Amino acid sequence: MAVPKRKVSRMRRGNRRSADALAKPTYVEDKDSGELRRPHHIDLKTGKYRGRQVLEAEEEV
Repeated sequence: MAVPKRKVSRMRRGNRRSADALAKPTYVEDKDSGELRRPHHIDLKTGKYRGRQVLEAEEEV
């Protein structure tokens, strides 16, 4: 049976468990299109970021 050689410190144990507290990604409603998008990300459907055209808009097929 495997036995730990040394005691795991509270800091190391806490760092390992910190990923358990990760939250689901948040989404906001876009002002122009009304679509849900990530905050501080480009809206891929329209190609706009903060009201400015950054990318070419996707063409629907």
